[in-house]
Amino acid sequence: MKLVMAIIKPGKLEAVREALVDQNIQGLTVSEVRGFGRQMGHKEIYRGAEYEVSFLPKIKIEVAVSDEDAVDGVIETIAAAAKTDSIGDGKIFVLNVEQALRIRTGEAGPDAL
Repeated sequence: MKLVMAIIKPGKLEAVREALVDQNIQGLTVSEVRGFGRQMGHKEIYRGAEYEVSFLPKIKIEVAVSDEDAVDGVIETIAAAAKTDSIGDGKIFVLNVEQALRIRTGEAGPDAL
């Protein structure tokens, strides 16, 4: 089992969700997060005063995948839907999942997904 974690721009969430649903992905978790990458934030002007925004708003999507062959498809789907060709498009990480348990039924492993 794998956990695909993607950090994307907030405006791309709906496009990514729709693309994953079209690929029959049956569950994902979305969190509002803040962070920075190579761009190191940016400067804004508010009421004539310039200030630095160090942490930019982002969306974190987590998708647990039971079939290792499906991981590449999920990665490609997220990357295609989230891409804007501008700085700050985000990153995708893949982590190993040692165990999963569906609390309601007690199913474990890939059956819990």
